Amino acid sequence: MTKRDIVRVISEELGLSQLQTREVVQRTFDAIVETLAREGRIELRNFGVFEVKRRKPRTARNPRTGDQVDVPERFVVRFKPGKEMKIRIRNLQRRLASQGAK
Repeated sequence: MTKRDIVRVISEELGLSQLQTREVVQRTFDAIVETLAREGRIELRNFGVFEVKRRKPRTARNPRTGDQVDVPERFVVRFKPGKEMKIRIRNLQRRLASQGAK
């Protein structure tokens, strides 16, 4: 699903124009990014937690040449799903598994 798909679905459900909906969706994403950049963490109840984590510098290996490569420290965004999301995904897995057993 793309951002365009999300906008279309929300627009249809709420009866708003896609232009209005796209603006709201984009501002929501922008607010999440700004909060992560400023505070390093954002918790969305019943959805999950986005958190900026530091990856330590390390030595890796180039798979083609086998040469060692120094990888510098960097920051990455981690996502930990909330309880409700975990339950819904678990139910999806069970549903798919039962369909495959037929």
